[in-house]
Amino acid sequence: MTDSTPVDGQPVPAPRPPATPAEPAEPLDAPEAPPARLWDRMRDDPQYAPEHLALEAVRRLGPEAARWAERARAEQPGISAEALADQAVRRFVNRARLSGAVSGAAGLPGAVIDVGVLAWTQARMVLHIAAAYGVEPQHTDRATDLLVLQKVHKVAETARLALGVAAGRERAGALFGGGSQPALGRVMLKLGVRLAQMAGVRAAKRVFAKVVPGAAIILGTWANSSATKDLANRSRALYAQHRPGVVPPPRHP
Repeated sequence: MTDSTPVDGQPVPAPRPPATPAEPAEPLDAPEAPPARLWDRMRDDPQYAPEHLALEAVRRLGPEAARWAERARAEQPGISAEALADQAVRRFVNRARLSGAVSGAAGLPGAVIDVGVLAWTQARMVLHIAAAYGVEPQHTDRATDLLVLQKVHKVAETARLALGVAAGRERAGALFGGGSQPALGRVMLKLGVRLAQMAGVRAAKRVFAKVVPGAAIILGTWANSSATKDLANRSRALYAQHRPGVVPPPRHP
């Protein structure tokens, strides 16, 4: 039965059962991979590639993560921070797994692209996890978090220092232009190693996965998924204890 008794000659549609809550639609305003401008910056300054990526991720992806969390809470009233973080982790672990299986570029350039896309996806996940726990994803401190969580730096102090250096080099590059560049192959290798360090994947594995036919799907998928899950666990542990209203446990000497 599709219609109820007509009223004034007009059929009245029967009420539909309430829809079950679904995960909120994904935002479409952020790039799925590092933007071209960021690639240029990292290529010109490969030593500070992780710092450049972290700064750009917070600028571009932080506001997106904040909007996602706000909309998710509106669409799913009463959802817990843990459940919201679960949604983010599932989404981005799946993306990381996919990125290791479908890239078509070969050799060293392909390996660099892979780890760059993976590091970008992981940064996006971390910022969404922060937002899930009510921690501001667009705050500049999140760039420091990214570098420590992704094990580029061991402590926040050195991460902040490196970010300051990278930001200064960005400004200098904009004012004076890039300097003379070393051989492209050497730059790509250095860039690949630095991004692989950030993404939690050994550069040698990524190159092997690109050189050996068929290895990319098996090795790339496993390495990306494993590294991203490990990062998700570290991120949840950090932001669960730093979310608003939560007092972290005392540290023992």
